[in-house]
Amino acid sequence: MKALKIGNLKIAVPVIQGGMGVGISLSGLASAVANEGGAGIISSAGLGLLYKNFSADYLEASIKGLKEEIRLAREKTKGVIGVNVMVAMTNFADTVRTAIAEKVDLLIAGAGLPLDMPSFLTKESKTKLIPIVSSARAAKIICDKWKTNYNYLPDAVIVEGPKAGGHLGFREEQIFDSNYTLEKLVPEIVNELKPFEEKYGQHIPLIAAGGIYTGQDIKEIMDLGASGVQMGTRFVTTDECDASMDFKQTYIDATENDIEIIKSPVGMPGRAILSNFIDKVREGKKQPKACPFKCIKTCDISKSPYCIIIALMNALKGNFEAGYAFAGSNAFRATRIFSVKEVFQSLLMEYRNSTERE
Repeated sequence: MKALKIGNLKIAVPVIQGGMGVGISLSGLASAVANEGGAGIISSAGLGLLYKNFSADYLEASIKGLKEEIRLAREKTKGVIGVNVMVAMTNFADTVRTAIAEKVDLLIAGAGLPLDMPSFLTKESKTKLIPIVSSARAAKIICDKWKTNYNYLPDAVIVEGPKAGGHLGFREEQIFDSNYTLEKLVPEIVNELKPFEEKYGQHIPLIAAGGIYTGQDIKEIMDLGASGVQMGTRFVTTDECDASMDFKQTYIDATENDIEIIKSPVGMPGRAILSNFIDKVREGKKQPKACPFKCIKTCDISKSPYCIIIALMNALKGNFEAGYAFAGSNAFRATRIFSVKEVFQSLLMEYRNSTERE
């Protein structure tokens, strides 16, 4: 398996662990992945709830919590560590500034187009900036805007296909449309990035995500032009994942029919494992009276059937009467808990076997 190079940064195994909030991928999972030669990612979503003892103010606690998680990860690994941030978060700017100031290796931004992300860099910054896109058009818009406004190109680009877990950058009718598969998107985006690479003499690696579960999947998508992959779902059912055992067990217990597309208060469709809570929402039994955190710009309390951050926090703890687990389309394939080391060994063996079959 060829190493993933992002500028002067080398990721020995071309696997970036997906940033999963709320509390699913923190320093524990991120450092374990980094120690195996991948890139470990801390999700910044919901840290204000996880670190509410640091401050009564949600947004302030979020920043303090992010600094703490980065510190904890750095204590456990010398490998590649990054932070995932949602553009839709109200404290997007503060989170980006903090991650860069803390000198994380990678800063990954999704749930919206991060058109101003390079503006937060300083002359001393070493952090690589990686936007998440769901189309070739979005990749081109970001490259054009960043180059025009900041004389900067993305250090890499992640394309998240419609099989990903959590919030999806597609309309509901596109999710199961064959024109929007990851296998179609990867070559399209590689071709869109090529003129920028040639004109400015800078390689922009494309990292594929959404539905990547085995080493064979990695091989097949890299054969289409991806330089690496991002994987979230497969790392949930590991010892080192920061979620509760009850959260992990819901993946192991899930059948393929349990994984559905839901409507999120954030304003995007999302993929999650069915729970009693989701059933209650569909029956119209949930309605928040107030917004306690103001964490997402696009969340309208007057129209939201529930507070998503509280629902995800409940799921983290294993309370599926009051929450649900986001999951990729392959979550049902989990059969037991593995160590992160075992997952990497399995991926490398699966990749090698698929290569030998050619």
